[in-house]
Amino acid sequence: MSVVPGAEPFHADAVPAPDGGQRVGVLLVQGFTGSPASLRPWGRHLAAEGFGVAVPCLPGHGTTWQHMNRTTWADWYGEVQRAFDKLRANADQVVVGGLSMGGALALRLAADRGRAVAGLVLVNPVLSTLRKDVLALPILKHLVGSFPGLAGDIKKPGVDEQSYSRTPLRAAHSMTRAWKPLRADLAKVTQPLLMFRSTADHVADASSTALVRATVSSRDLTTRMLENSYHVATLDHDAPAIFEESTHFVRRVTGP
Repeated sequence: MSVVPGAEPFHADAVPAPDGGQRVGVLLVQGFTGSPASLRPWGRHLAAEGFGVAVPCLPGHGTTWQHMNRTTWADWYGEVQRAFDKLRANADQVVVGGLSMGGALALRLAADRGRAVAGLVLVNPVLSTLRKDVLALPILKHLVGSFPGLAGDIKKPGVDEQSYSRTPLRAAHSMTRAWKPLRADLAKVTQPLLMFRSTADHVADASSTALVRATVSSRDLTTRMLENSYHVATLDHDAPAIFEESTHFVRRVTGP
């Protein structure tokens, strides 16, 4: 099934430094029910800085929520791994960034691939929740196909993240089931880590960022609070700060 206009993947080749320096790639991973549209401005900024960039469209995304209900965490993570391997084949080092569920997928990749991942940039990652209704997902997913979605949590007016208006429950259950084994492996994450957290987020509570900070083994870990953005901060008022600070971070962690 082809993706809708605006939700297409984004790709840019790395530009080596004029002195023959290394090529650096950045993989950006979208959130649950979202699309590459939420990360394309970030990807374009990084590409303009000379980095190779890959923003894949995860299976089931950018089409319909019904289609997404036929996909799972394994499908999404498989696409992340393929995109990472393709990017790394043409880059000397690769940093991985992720928004929301994309942050969880980035952490999974870092735990599994170790030093092959040079660093992590997480924006409002989601790998836990204080919401009690998720406990009913194993039953609810058999009774109804979807619930009203949480798309568009953006403070800046007039911005569209190309996300579904419905939350597919089978897919949601697959995501939440993947959280427990990921949390058990967070200590394997040793890479430098830059994490952005919106002070007002109507999708993700603070439990995920607190868990990451308390559990990963990264000695180089910075948390940056965003005062003027909601969940989809990569399209919100604080997006320029994310773009600039992540650019400096990528250069630092991949530098000599």
